[in-house]
Amino acid sequence: MSSEVWSKADLHIHSNHSDGVAKIPQIMEYVATKTDLKVIAITDHNTIEGALFAKELEDVYGVEVVIGEEVSAKEGHVIGLFLSEEIPPGLSAAETIRRISEQDGIAIIPHPFSSRGVFGPFGRNAFTSAVSELAFHALEVYNSVPYLGWANRVAAKMFTGGQGIAAVGGSDSHVLEGIGTGYTLFRGTTAEDLRRSIEQLETRAEAGRGGLALALRYAFRIPQIRRRQAWNWERCKVKA
Repeated sequence: MSSEVWSKADLHIHSNHSDGVAKIPQIMEYVATKTDLKVIAITDHNTIEGALFAKELEDVYGVEVVIGEEVSAKEGHVIGLFLSEEIPPGLSAAETIRRISEQDGIAIIPHPFSSRGVFGPFGRNAFTSAVSELAFHALEVYNSVPYLGWANRVAAKMFTGGQGIAAVGGSDSHVLEGIGTGYTLFRGTTAEDLRRSIEQLETRAEAGRGGLALALRYAFRIPQIRRRQAWNWERCKVKA
């Protein structure tokens, strides 16, 4: 592995196995032909079904897949990466993170200061103590879902780089066009390089193209996303 090679990974993608619009083969095709991502994580709500399916298609599309899950903990969402088994929803954030670590996984706090974040819009005062109490590995400093600009700014401000956690970015994409509009820059090219980069606290959260066009795309697709949430309500609900 050359120390000079840096690659992009989108660590927060939803499929139709929870509340995303796109099917797994569509996601894999889009990543392979429309982006320069080397690694992606499928992180559907409270299931790894879609991620396991995507993993089976790695060789077909030439895209490396990390098996992930966005777990609905009591306090908000927690992402687990490099999982082999599903984490059940409804546990405390601390217990959710412990179960991720038991699988030798990576625990990420996504959109931490959003309404569905572990800390919430008014959780800045609790963040410092939570870093030592909750043994998570990374903080999602940038999330490209439209209208999370304020929450992103708070996350970037609270992340100082000296807290023993890594900074990551993700698209939180529920539509194909959102994939890669937020990403993690890591040293190397493979999923194992990504893991190593997170563990060594050298990853960076970056913003790709999106803006008004992406916001309009989400607005157009909201009815589809809402229907998918309804169909998969037990998976998609914020708190059990």
